[in-house]
Amino acid sequence: MQPLVGHARSLAVRLWRGTTLGVRAIAFDDARLLLVRHTYVSGWHLPGGGVHAGETAEAAACRELLEETGYEATGPARFLGLYFNPAMAGRDHVALYHLPACAVRRAFRANREIAEIGLFPPDDLPEGTTAATRRRLAELFEGRPPADQW
Repeated sequence: MQPLVGHARSLAVRLWRGTTLGVRAIAFDDARLLLVRHTYVSGWHLPGGGVHAGETAEAAACRELLEETGYEATGPARFLGLYFNPAMAGRDHVALYHLPACAVRRAFRANREIAEIGLFPPDDLPEGTTAATRRRLAELFEGRPPADQW
């Protein structure tokens, strides 16, 4: 069912929306990376979502982090790059931010969008961590050259 919902969402975006801007956050609580598992697509992902009209990408990254996980950034965000995401109807771009310090603001509760959150050492990611998430972490921590696509 999850892949079907993802395909339907992609089709809806393709038909009714123009170019979209999304955000993702590489966020940490102590030395542990914060990841989310969605209800509508498989795998572990960096938290994130869409940028609202009138909102900066950085503000959206912090808002999405709080909405999806209950964690709040406690330090400055650092912009890492802008990526083209061809999987989302060929019209999506993702702004990536590094949030090195976060803390729990409210308890996480599973919902229609986020099934689960987890905190993981960056060198011991859970099975099912997406390839895009692994690439972004390699760019940040291993000095790999940034890609232009998500």
